[in-house]
Amino acid sequence: MKFTRLDYCQYLLVSQKNYTLTNFANHTASLSHDRINRYLRTDKLTPKLVWEHVKSDIIQSRHGYILFDDTIVDKNSSHSIESVRRQYSGNSHGIIKGVGVVTCVYVNPEIERFWAIDYRIFDPDIDGKSKLDHVNDMLSNIVHQKDILFSKILMDSWYATKNLMLRIEEMGKIYYCPLKKNRLVDDSSGAEEYKQIVALSWNENEIETGKVVKIRKFPKNHKVKLFRVQVSTNRTEHVATNDVTKISTHDARDECAVRWKIEEFHREVKQLTGLEKCQCRKRRIQKNHIACAMLVWARLKQIAYQTGKTIYQIKNGLLEDYLIKQLKNPTWKFQNA
Repeated sequence: MKFTRLDYCQYLLVSQKNYTLTNFANHTASLSHDRINRYLRTDKLTPKLVWEHVKSDIIQSRHGYILFDDTIVDKNSSHSIESVRRQYSGNSHGIIKGVGVVTCVYVNPEIERFWAIDYRIFDPDIDGKSKLDHVNDMLSNIVHQKDILFSKILMDSWYATKNLMLRIEEMGKIYYCPLKKNRLVDDSSGAEEYKQIVALSWNENEIETGKVVKIRKFPKNHKVKLFRVQVSTNRTEHVATNDVTKISTHDARDECAVRWKIEEFHREVKQLTGLEKCQCRKRRIQKNHIACAMLVWARLKQIAYQTGKTIYQIKNGLLEDYLIKQLKNPTWKFQNA
């Protein structure tokens, strides 16, 4: 019988902790480690598969959001896996070894559901592309191939570049993105020199309603609304938007809160699909494993939405039948001393 990605995805779907090829082979009489390895070395799974799997499930909204961000598939204990590079991890708050993945999520705010619709492997040694290049590629696919309704784009400060922000404006869409604290802006309409965002002074009214600023190197007379948003007790972001209709910092905070859906996706796909658990060295195997993990997350999310359960309840619920069986007819019975 031919081994396919469905077989590998099924393994990632049901396995709870161990996602190695050896574990897979040990629990399947007809499969060997070499056969699974050979499949993963020869197939070429692409991010397009994710869209093909979720497009019929997505409930679109003209008020939809597109979210861009990146995450690191942690390989910090690995020494010879291809595509692994040292890069900054927000979760670890430092430099780790891992495979960078740039992701794209669609959010329907009216029903509070979200779907991963695209991703890219950050591997500049192979394709020469930066993370920003990948975001631009995915945005082009959304516009020209996916035909999906949305009105706003949310992204991290890493992607808040002049070219991308202006491109979004040309598309007639709205963006919200935090700016790095050393970004140079002018809030004086040219009366003063550009200054770093952290050096801006804020009066009481501006704290409540934001202020209009010009970002250095943007076109002449091009201005954005800037809000100082407190996202936690010890963290404040300066959020830029071309949505001039937003008149309060509270509104801007609500918009930015949607961005955390993509963090929720990153946490779920890592904890429930074995995304970070593949230790095979070859680049192609790592890429195919990541693709399958993305597909498994999409399937788990589909079941969760259908059943009204959380994705964690779906995954952990697979152990319920085992527990019921063992309580009724235990393999090993406890005995008194």
